Amino acid sequence: MEDTVNKIEQKRLASNIGRAIAKQRIRSRLTQEEVAERLGIGNEAVSRIERGRVIPNIVRLLQMAEIFNCEASVLLGQASVHLDDQSSRVRHLLAPLETSDRQLLIDIIENLSNRFNKNNTDNY
Repeated sequence: MEDTVNKIEQKRLASNIGRAIAKQRIRSRLTQEEVAERLGIGNEAVSRIERGRVIPNIVRLLQMAEIFNCEASVLLGQASVHLDDQSSRVRHLLAPLETSDRQLLIDIIENLSNRFNKNNTDNY
């Protein structure tokens, strides 16, 4: 049973890291081919990482962070399900916005949170 849980967790982690890498690559306006070339690997290797089929090792993760001009913690934080990491990610997303836009998003999050909490308590 524990092996099954670990495999499920590894798949979830690989998928989340892959999505984070893909987002940063797109934000950096790079193609998978360009990233592969800079890393000295094949295009399919980058694709497998982004699809969550392969978890990059620490060295590769650091190389990708350098290519995307971000901290490796950004890639890992986007993949994390820990509240502190998620809070940090939201703060990072809100930081460049105008005050009124930040407030609008906070209001939306608050409304959604209230709705989800209500739905969760209705199930008991």
